[in-house]
Amino acid sequence: MKNHKTITEHLFDTALYLFLTGIFLVTFYPFWNILIISLNDATDSLRGNLYFWPREFTFASYVTIFRNPEIWSALQVTALRTVIGTAVSIICISMLAYTLSKRYLLGWKYFSFFFVFTMYFGGGLIPTYMVIKALGLIDSFWVFIFPGLIGVFLMILVRTFIEQLPGEIEESAKIDGANDLQIFVRIVLPLCVPVLATIGLFLAIGHWNSWYDSYIYTYKPELKTLQAVLVKILNQFQTGAMMTDAQQMAQNAKRIPVSSESIRMAVTMVATLPIIMVYPFVQKYFVKGIMMGAIKS
Repeated sequence: MKNHKTITEHLFDTALYLFLTGIFLVTFYPFWNILIISLNDATDSLRGNLYFWPREFTFASYVTIFRNPEIWSALQVTALRTVIGTAVSIICISMLAYTLSKRYLLGWKYFSFFFVFTMYFGGGLIPTYMVIKALGLIDSFWVFIFPGLIGVFLMILVRTFIEQLPGEIEESAKIDGANDLQIFVRIVLPLCVPVLATIGLFLAIGHWNSWYDSYIYTYKPELKTLQAVLVKILNQFQTGAMMTDAQQMAQNAKRIPVSSESIRMAVTMVATLPIIMVYPFVQKYFVKGIMMGAIKS
């Protein structure tokens, strides 16, 4: 027997789709506007009224950015940092979460309190810098990896997810002679793929967007991350934008295809597009992982 919707249900569905479409347009259009400004001739952009597509299409802003030799080195450092940092953090967080999910662990309350305490209290910038310097991590690639190796909030998500798994699975594995390491690798990790994909996205975004640690802990140009170099380029063009009206008119007369605004828009796209492209691959795990890792029965 077919289930026919009532008129009220059709009206509700239509209103819901319209509302969601409106939310999508409101959130997507600013990003689209940044894209079209970055792809439009800078002089033409001064006329304004750029709403849906570029009037004078050009890649000049992107060419200006990628002509900077620091960009390619920074891109490699950032990509390497994102891949290694995310992978190592997932391994360490999952191992710690599995350990702390065992409430029979001797001193479980004290260990849990120790990690949660670090979520709310820290030593501050100067003590942190002194510790990192004492560890010999200044001007080292590993300064991007070790200080943020464990995210306590993410560890709690994974721990809660593991606690939701049926205990009978581990008990049967122990009866078959499996030890804790074998249970963790062969049983727990495959079942934790949704939550691990979720925290992996958080970690990857954090590594990709990070620039402050590169700013204060590294001095070698070859260790600068992409975001740090983009901030440097952005500051250079913002400084260059401080000119008199006469200079601005002269620039317009020469039809220079880039400006501080077009560079800012292009920098925004370069910084955000790569990590946005990763999201579709983990989106199917995202909701399941975050919900099951956050709700405790």
